[in-house]
Amino acid sequence: MNIPVKNETPSEVLCSNCKACCCRLEVMLISDTGVPEEHIKRDQWGGETMLRLSDGWCSALDRETFMCTIYENRPWICREFEMGSYECRDERAEFL
Repeated sequence: MNIPVKNETPSEVLCSNCKACCCRLEVMLISDTGVPEEHIKRDQWGGETMLRLSDGWCSALDRETFMCTIYENRPWICREFEMGSYECRDERAEFL
C-alpha cells in the first residue's frame, strides 16, 4: 500500500528517497558558514541568499546525486531544516 506524501512519517523520509525538495526553497544567509561566493546571490540592499539556477534548484545541489556539494559549509537554515520534519514532508508533498 502506498502512503500519500502528506501522510509520510518522519521515518519514511530517508537519504535514499529524499529528492532534495528543500533545495528549491529560497535560503537566506543569516550567518557565516563559509558558503563559497559562487553560490551567493546579493540583492540591491546587500541581502544574501543561496543562488538558484534557472531550473529553480540551489546552485550547490549536484543534479545527478541530489546531494549538497558544499555540505560542510551549508547555510545555517539548511542545517536546521530537519529531514522528515513537518516542513520537510510539506515541501515533498508540493514537489512530488
